[in-house]
Amino acid sequence: MLSVDALSHSFDGRPVLKNINFNVRRGDFYAIMGPNGCGKTTLLRCMAGLLTPDSGSVSVNGNPVGLISPRRLAQQMAYVQQQLAPDFDFTAEEVVLMARTPYQRPLQSDSPDDHAIVQQSMLLTSTWHLRGQRLSQMSGGERQRVLIARALAQQTPVLLLDEPLSNLDIAHQFAILELLRRLNQQESKTILLVIHHIELAYEYCPSLLLLHDGAVAFSGPMSQGLSPESVCRVFGVDADIYNNHIVLSSRS
Repeated sequence: MLSVDALSHSFDGRPVLKNINFNVRRGDFYAIMGPNGCGKTTLLRCMAGLLTPDSGSVSVNGNPVGLISPRRLAQQMAYVQQQLAPDFDFTAEEVVLMARTPYQRPLQSDSPDDHAIVQQSMLLTSTWHLRGQRLSQMSGGERQRVLIARALAQQTPVLLLDEPLSNLDIAHQFAILELLRRLNQQESKTILLVIHHIELAYEYCPSLLLLHDGAVAFSGPMSQGLSPESVCRVFGVDADIYNNHIVLSSRS
């Protein structure tokens, strides 16, 4: 479904991604993990078609992302960025309604179905009560949940989420992860989630793409990839597995 082949990318001559090879099947749920600066966000942006790699390619169902029209690509993948710095101060409902644009003809008005999809997406992310508020009036966590609602309203088979938990309190972190698990299991949505929370990733994500120094250190089942040895080597902290849960501690 998604294929990353020999992908490399650099910024100002500094290599960030180095010969990345990675395949995702329909219904996979991957955590993309690694230390700061290892290329997680860059990889996700290349997959979303927002960055053009220096070499290599990203394909969706065998079609290179760069050759797919923006409208068609937006029907295949929804991307949630780390933070939203809006150019215009829209309301939450207006932001989520933008997700319906790829399915509308030019100058077509929002339909009752569009509004129903938006309402359902906002209810799922506990943002419906914010529908009339402008983004500038919201906390960072509230804006983040609105972005997730927009991605759900886009109704794509693939969700790409770049640190969607970063501004959320612990209760909303669990709520969003439970929602993603349900969408993955019940609707076979393919999910790629950049996440720093090792314990939460181990609990919720069946698969792992582990990046280290811009290269793939591991790709496969979470239980195999996030071992105490790999956590120590990649993240520099100690880890133990108890009752199928990972427990971290600082290195003494």
